[in-house]
Amino acid sequence: QVQLVESGGGLVQTGGSLRLSCVASGRAIRSQTMGWFRQAPGKEREFVAELAWSGTTSYATSVKGRFTISRDNAKNTVYLQMNSLKFEDTGVYTCGAALGGGAYIYWGQGTQVTVSS
Repeated sequence: QVQLVESGGGLVQTGGSLRLSCVASGRAIRSQTMGWFRQAPGKEREFVAELAWSGTTSYATSVKGRFTISRDNAKNTVYLQMNSLKFEDTGVYTCGAALGGGAYIYWGQGTQVTVSS
């Protein structure tokens, strides 16, 4: 029903910036809680940022103040603006969707972010 496709990952130097995009199809994102997650090499997937259907945002402590999650309803796209990137931000970033504010049940394929020191 909902398909998520991420893009924008790549290789960036420490202190640089990247903007990840997640295009949703099949349903308007306004009705969904959207989130970004990441999995670093050798580690489990962790929460990064969330944009609830109500507009409320939430961030992991490690990224708060550096990352910003936002959406463009006209483009049905969720973004993750990542600034002041650190080496430890390296990982596969995945977009998720939770319809009606429930559990995350839809996921994108992931996009690789590599921060070089």
